[in-house]
Amino acid sequence: MANIKSAIKRVKIAERNRLRNKSYKSAVRTLMKRYFAAVSSYAANPSSEQMQTVQSAMASAYSKIDKAVKKGVLHPNNGARKKSRLARALKKHEAPQAVAS
Repeated sequence: MANIKSAIKRVKIAERNRLRNKSYKSAVRTLMKRYFAAVSSYAANPSSEQMQTVQSAMASAYSKIDKAVKKGVLHPNNGARKKSRLARALKKHEAPQAVAS
């Protein structure tokens, strides 16, 4: 254990930040799992209600990822990669749009 007063304070601050970061990362993982579950259920049974669920899950996951990046919990590139994974998962299961010429 540290003996210097400022070092003791830094240990407390580091622990507080570690717990906050852990909370953000856990929430991001949970929301991503919920989103992937919603996408798989949409792929099995495409409907407008399922798409609404997917869109709301995507919005909440994007929001939490952006907040984690803003707080410095995630690196900006890591956040962008996670959001890209989310978008790519939905893109794979959406019906291809007819290209109008």
